[in-house]
Amino acid sequence: MSAPNELLWALIGLLLTIGGTFLEAFVTNPPWAWSEQGIGAVSLGVTYQIGAVLLAGCLGGKNAGALSQIAYIVLGLNLPVFTQGGGIGYLKEPSFGYLLGFIAGAWLCGFLAFRMPPRLESLAFSCICGLLTIHVYGLGYLMIFHTIHGGVAEGLSLMQAIVKYSIYPLPGQMVVACAVTVLAFALRQLMFY
Repeated sequence: MSAPNELLWALIGLLLTIGGTFLEAFVTNPPWAWSEQGIGAVSLGVTYQIGAVLLAGCLGGKNAGALSQIAYIVLGLNLPVFTQGGGIGYLKEPSFGYLLGFIAGAWLCGFLAFRMPPRLESLAFSCICGLLTIHVYGLGYLMIFHTIHGGVAEGLSLMQAIVKYSIYPLPGQMVVACAVTVLAFALRQLMFY
């Protein structure tokens, strides 16, 4: 991919990540319940932020994906674009490792997405690998944070923090990753690459 295209996709990835940070992900209630309850929205308990990270990699490639997330972190350390604000003090948040994982996750997702033909299964594999990479970085940061500070902030033990930041949001993030897979597949077919 040419440098101007990578920069364009990096900018798109940055904007989607910022916007996705503040948009909660929903799905509809099951179709068999529509006759009784009507069509309703059910929260997944996560935002579209992870989806934006993975989509930047799937559509822009490894360099654009990583660059968009580097820009997001640099911007967030200066402006309130993270979930709970922003600023340099965010380095002391136990969830900051997940943000660092966005860089590696977007890079790996982009690397794998363009290494194989753009089929649903290969894009799903790249999204899942990117998502798991984000969680590996986040868990590593939580463990380091726990060791340095003798406990995790907010009065949480290490295990409680792992449950809060990794185990609880993972099912919703997997649903978002599936949606990104389908969207990336469709867009790559439309753009012929």
